[in-house]
Amino acid sequence: MNSQLIFSREEYKYRVKRTQQMMDHRGIETLLVMDPGGMNYLSGYDGWSFYVHQGVIISLNDEMPYWFGRKQDSNGARITTWLDEDHIRGYEDYYVQSRYTHTMRFVAGLFKFLGFEKKSLGLEMDGYWFNARMYQELRENLLSARLLDASNLVNWVKIIKSDVEIEYIRQASKICEKVMQTAVDNIEVGVMEKNVASMVTAAQIYGTDEYGGSSPAIFPIMPTAERTSTAHMTFHPDRRYQKNDVVILELAGSRYNYNAPLSRTMYLGEPPSDLRKVSDVVIKGLEDTLGFIKPGITAEAVEERWRSNLIGTGIEKPSRVGYSFGLNYVPDWGEHTVSLRPGDKTLLEPGMTIHFMPGIWLDTYGFECSEPILVTEKGCEKLIDFPEKLFIK
Repeated sequence: MNSQLIFSREEYKYRVKRTQQMMDHRGIETLLVMDPGGMNYLSGYDGWSFYVHQGVIISLNDEMPYWFGRKQDSNGARITTWLDEDHIRGYEDYYVQSRYTHTMRFVAGLFKFLGFEKKSLGLEMDGYWFNARMYQELRENLLSARLLDASNLVNWVKIIKSDVEIEYIRQASKICEKVMQTAVDNIEVGVMEKNVASMVTAAQIYGTDEYGGSSPAIFPIMPTAERTSTAHMTFHPDRRYQKNDVVILELAGSRYNYNAPLSRTMYLGEPPSDLRKVSDVVIKGLEDTLGFIKPGITAEAVEERWRSNLIGTGIEKPSRVGYSFGLNYVPDWGEHTVSLRPGDKTLLEPGMTIHFMPGIWLDTYGFECSEPILVTEKGCEKLIDFPEKLFIK
């Protein structure tokens, strides 16, 4: 069975070496990675199988990860990963969602078979895909292992993108441009919200004439009216767009699960003066802050520069204004590493991709205008070419 790799084996080996370097720095001899984005990053595995327990195991003494998952998904590992047969370990179906046993017992047995049972073991304790039952099973079945917190370890390795990764993000950005244009073109008074949402989803999958898209890590965020006063609401399935609606669009393109997000805001009618003011302040501050970003400055300095643009405007933005993004699956395209907010001392480096997202949510409506950027050697580059304005229909 031939592997269908989207990166070279050398790139995967380099990623594992960087992960091992960080493990060694933290005193971790083996690492259990269950986040699908981390799994993909290190092994290439790409399947919609994360509703069952699956992951990869990294050892300091092996350049190749061990993949484990449901046996019926093993061919998915053979097709999408760079791993040899000895590093693909499928478990029997009686472990799946069982009341009588647990998949971590299989994993503990694999650790023992490989001679890892006395090693220090890093776990993604603050991840979506690792839970208290898993920890309990590993603690009870690996009595000699030292269990350590390795939350986001792989995400910090992922934060600097390779040239090929950046190319996929650029392709995702081109898809996003078409996705956003689809939304802007089709939102009209009287049109069902669900109709536009279905067009947006179709555009995300269609991609461009040259290449197709993946399903983005976040479902289209398309709230209207008062639903725009809070973050992360999607479309209303039974509502039509109405005159004087505010419509927020937080959409993404995705290419091989590399996401490129973008936010814009529309108004159906003549915008009130306060919305125009918010729009002007946010867009001016966005442009000023992007001009400030360069390697060597801290994440918190970016937020401070943004906040300086709000002085005297009467507008406040208490939440963070951006975060690192890239390769990920549901429920988030963010990498859970860099946050543009006070206290984050992370130095920006070339190859980082940041979603600069100065969303404003007020009592009755919200406004968003964001930009995904690539940190370059001299500053930053906008990845998406789409007008920065309040769209009016």
